Amino acid sequence: MRIVKKNKLLYYAAAYSRLWLPKPSLADILQYLENHLTAEELTSAEKRVAYYNKLFTRTPIEQQGTTIADLRRPQSPKTYYHDTYEFARYFPAEQRIDYRFGDLIEVPSTPSIVKSRPIAGNNVNSVLLNLDKNRHFVWIDGDIPFDQKKDMLIGRFFVTQPHRIRFFDQYFGHPRCDLGQINTQGGKPEWIKPKISLAEHLRYKFILSLEGNDVATNLKWIMSSNSVAVMPRPKYETWFMEGTLQPGVHYIEIADDFSDLESQLEHYQHQPDECKAIIRKANEYTAQFRNPLLEKYISLKVLEKYFELT
Repeated sequence: MRIVKKNKLLYYAAAYSRLWLPKPSLADILQYLENHLTAEELTSAEKRVAYYNKLFTRTPIEQQGTTIADLRRPQSPKTYYHDTYEFARYFPAEQRIDYRFGDLIEVPSTPSIVKSRPIAGNNVNSVLLNLDKNRHFVWIDGDIPFDQKKDMLIGRFFVTQPHRIRFFDQYFGHPRCDLGQINTQGGKPEWIKPKISLAEHLRYKFILSLEGNDVATNLKWIMSSNSVAVMPRPKYETWFMEGTLQPGVHYIEIADDFSDLESQLEHYQHQPDECKAIIRKANEYTAQFRNPLLEKYISLKVLEKYFELT
């Protein structure tokens, strides 16, 4: 098994190098990318750009606000600045840009670059870019087959949010679950267990994915593995387009109050073929994010549309 994740030291070395390295023009880099992408990939890119950036009318942003040049002076959390500047650097440095960094669950009052947004309601002002991607976009290659895994649900979490506390209140110690709290402050002392590796998680057929401050960080690597994500329908989304995921197709859905967890586990524990079908669809879904040229092209087109309409 191989965990596909960029080394943190290499990530920062590349990020700071971009501040000084020469770059081609936007037109040249877009032309290069278009020449190296298939017609099918370009059609997919068009749909994803429209999904991430829903702006449709010219909407000015704060003219006294920040510019692309300000991204060259990253503040905490620095990865958001680096990930935005990676693509914004192809546009004029004086170009105005609004951004709201961090775990955002509200829609900004003006069109802004964000990592996350609510799925429901009018989220037009939340323009998604792949931010904090080194932490969130982790993939699994060469996982062990589903049939060789433990027939249980595994979950290790920081248990501080009310919904996670409710889940642990209901199911900690349940015979179908192996749950553990990895924070020592908050939650309950009896829930505390040591952290375990991704490889240890992947010994289980079912992996719990619960949203935290915004989205569930573990959902992406679960869906690239041979285990099945178990979760309520997501309320927030990122570059991963969680709002397009289908219950029973990409993951096992449980109720918002978690009341049907036991019945759902019992059903799928006796339906391995259904589980394997979900795994295939989940793997197919994650594959669309693993072409670096396509991801770069979409990111640039999202920003191009953003600057044109603001």
